[in-house]
Amino acid sequence: MTGLWFGSRVCRIVDAMDITNSTVFISGATSGIGLGLALRLQQAGSTVVIGGRRQTLLDSLATEHGFATVQIDVDDPASITAAAATVTAAHPSLDTLVTMSGIMRQEDLRSSAHLPDAEATVTTNFLGTVRLVDAFLPHLLEQPASTVMTVSSGLAFTPLTPTPTYSAMKAAVHSYTLSLRQQLTGSPVSVLELVPPAVATDIQGEGVDFGGMPLQAYLDEVTALLQAGASPEVLVQNVLPLRWSERDGTQQQLIERLAGH
Repeated sequence: MTGLWFGSRVCRIVDAMDITNSTVFISGATSGIGLGLALRLQQAGSTVVIGGRRQTLLDSLATEHGFATVQIDVDDPASITAAAATVTAAHPSLDTLVTMSGIMRQEDLRSSAHLPDAEATVTTNFLGTVRLVDAFLPHLLEQPASTVMTVSSGLAFTPLTPTPTYSAMKAAVHSYTLSLRQQLTGSPVSVLELVPPAVATDIQGEGVDFGGMPLQAYLDEVTALLQAGASPEVLVQNVLPLRWSERDGTQQQLIERLAGH
């Protein structure tokens, strides 16, 4: 580990997440990328605690896969605070937080009828991330080495116009992550950003298929990147055109293509 001595604590500058020996809490991990990543980290040797809203589903996953679980609603600040207290008390070695929770809703900006969906997306995707980090960070700062992994999207850089608030909040998560990483410079906490492309999950609801790379292929690539020490952004090949579209001068072309024009 590379570090500096500050008072009585060795503080990490840059260090990769050890997926073979971490204790990880993942919110929104009862389906999709969250559940897939939880399984991959568990298979690699980490202890994984998953969080979600539906207790019956959590119980089923605990029975099937041996996960520790906690019920959490990231729209509810009190639920986040309670979940953080429960998780850190039961797992004092917790050293990794993954802020996976998110919703994706289509909106027609020509009508104010979209506003409830916009407000829900801001609450879940952005405020949920901020509140999760706030709740777990004091514990993570007390560990010798720890990790916060936020989850943005390729759409943070090249928006999908039918889901404008989703794209905007993923851009907000990206910006927030940059500030968080800089503010934690010299601390034991490393900050990673998982930047998925379109992945075949049920994020837009059961039975809704909006394309994307197969989930297991995505997880294969993410796992390999984490094992190789990817930092500070975890970028699979499929997300690179979205991530660098502004730099490459292709952003408007991609926006139009994503919008079906």
